Amino acid sequence: MSSSIIRVGDCPSVPWKNGMGITREIAVQPSGSNADTFLWRVSVAEVNSAAPFSSFPGLDRHIVLLDGAGFTMTLDDKRTHALQTPFKPFAFTGEAKVAVELADGPTRDFNLMVRRAKARGEVVTLRESGTHRLDPDIVLVYAARGDIDTSDGVLQAGDTWLPCIPNGRVTLHGDAVALAIRIQCTA
Repeated sequence: MSSSIIRVGDCPSVPWKNGMGITREIAVQPSGSNADTFLWRVSVAEVNSAAPFSSFPGLDRHIVLLDGAGFTMTLDDKRTHALQTPFKPFAFTGEAKVAVELADGPTRDFNLMVRRAKARGEVVTLRESGTHRLDPDIVLVYAARGDIDTSDGVLQAGDTWLPCIPNGRVTLHGDAVALAIRIQCTA
C-alpha cells in the first residue's frame, strides 16, 4: 500500500448491503476487494432513519459518531448502546442484529470492519493538539474534525491519509480530532 491522501469528495456514495441507507467507502484492503474478501474496510455512513444495520458475519465492527445527536443501538434484541458521544469508538460483531433509534435527526458515523479470522482492528481517537507519532500498526488516519498535517500534505475534515512509512507523524491543530486505524494481522 503506497502513502496517499484520499479526499472526501473522491469517495462516491453507495447503498448499504441491506439497501436501507448509504455509505462512502473510504479505503479497503486489499484494494479492489469486496465485502466477502476484504481484510479491512473503512467507510462513513449516513444514518437518516431507524433502519437496521446490515449483517456482516465473520467481521468485527467499530463505529464512531461523527455528526448529529447519535442513536441508540439495540444488539440482538437485548443489549443497548447509546452512540451519542462524538469520536468515542464502540465495537461489536458483524453478526449482531442491530436495530437503531435516532436520538434527534440524521447522523454520520465512521465505520471500521475487520475480518476476524485474519486480523484485529482498533479505532484510536487522537484529540490532543500537537504532533503524534504513529505506531507501525496504524494503516489509516481520518480527519474527523479540523486540519491535520501529515508528511504527504494537509488533511481537512473528512479526508484520509494512508501512511506507508513506519512510525509516521501527524500534527493536530486547535480542536482537530483524528481517528487512527490500527490493524494487526493474526493469520
